[in-house]
Amino acid sequence: MATAKFTRRAFLRTSAGLLAISRGKDCWSLAIAPSEVQRFDFREYRRGETLGPVVCVTPDDGFYVHTYYDVCPFSPSQRYLAATRIPFQDRVPRLGDTADICVIDLVNRTIRCVYTTKCWGFQTGANLHWGATDRHLYTNDVVNGRAVCIRLDLRSGQAAAFAGPAYDVAPNESCAIGFPLELMDASQPGYGVPAKDPKNPARLPLGAAEDEGLWKTDLETNTRTLLVSLADLAQRVPEPPPKAGGTYYLWHAKFNRQGTRIMQVFRCLFPDGWGGRNAMAFTLKPDGSDIHLTPSIPLWGHKGGHPNWHPDGKHLIRNLRPDGKTDRLCKLPYDGSGFTVLSETIDGGGHPTIEPAERYIVTDAYPKQNGTAVVRIRLIDLVDEKDMTVCMMPTVRQVGGDTVMRVDGHPAWSRDFKKILFQGTPDGRRQLFVADLSRVV
Repeated sequence: MATAKFTRRAFLRTSAGLLAISRGKDCWSLAIAPSEVQRFDFREYRRGETLGPVVCVTPDDGFYVHTYYDVCPFSPSQRYLAATRIPFQDRVPRLGDTADICVIDLVNRTIRCVYTTKCWGFQTGANLHWGATDRHLYTNDVVNGRAVCIRLDLRSGQAAAFAGPAYDVAPNESCAIGFPLELMDASQPGYGVPAKDPKNPARLPLGAAEDEGLWKTDLETNTRTLLVSLADLAQRVPEPPPKAGGTYYLWHAKFNRQGTRIMQVFRCLFPDGWGGRNAMAFTLKPDGSDIHLTPSIPLWGHKGGHPNWHPDGKHLIRNLRPDGKTDRLCKLPYDGSGFTVLSETIDGGGHPTIEPAERYIVTDAYPKQNGTAVVRIRLIDLVDEKDMTVCMMPTVRQVGGDTVMRVDGHPAWSRDFKKILFQGTPDGRRQLFVADLSRVV
């Protein structure tokens, strides 16, 4: 991205207090001032007690999270990690609280804060995504009163703010997609922008809105368009809702690795809480066409969760309960034509992702599944039918009685599928860990 020239054009200040210069309609250029590079020591975790070497890759100066289990935190070269340093972990954030976006150099063992944002949550941090190279890092911030995509140019020290939100970014950096981040807390807090009043987040009216849904922002033209509306998706649900009074929302939006399709989680909330969030997974082309619903069991009120793209870009991996009782790891064609149970003997659960050869899955087991106050980081071998423990990681399911502050493992593969990054709280503080599984997988 070319360095912007600061002229006598319109300006404002972002949530981090940075001066933003208008580059045209809904597009702003920001001059960022990264902090100094700080060296720190990586710390080995439970040597000899883990499946592969595990090291803590964050310093002890705060609380760290990565984006999510289905977003690779390793840069394209795999030299750097993207992490969010959150300011506290003992209360729910409010609009105005800021978090630091950090880049960790895994070779030199250094950390640098490159941006500060008002747009973050306990579960997905500042929603960081690497671009096609190590040059660009994407996040969101509140600009002109709205949460929008921010592109950080780590080479030039410049940043650009765009017209729409970025829950995900296309692999070729052509566009960003997402549901308005101000509305994320309505169906589940911890994934979008903190609300002014956490107990009363912004909500949509009853029904399926025709003017809200999945937004797509072209990062070349900065054109923001409604790719598919909530009403569009609601009309494609083949069974009517079990009761009236539901409100529809969107949740995770995710490109496949090829950039050829988008997975979109669709939710419906009922006033009495019936059925939980009633999550369904749709897939569609990047132009909004060819929309398909993937299986849920049953369609309404099911307990399956965490759909994620298979690396082949043609299937999803998801926890389902084919017998209505037990979580199983399943493979679903994007067009909704059915599903395959990947193992009839190994329990599913947690946040599963699979490597391209379809032999290994990493996921986590919640404390309630272990009967202890730890998360079990799991490596599942689908060929040998083995469920291996990478390590046991102390964690916090909830702080102060609020589950939004829980710390799940969220294991995420490296780009070569030889390492995983996950999170835990062995000394009570949120930290990030890398496990080297190259001798196993």
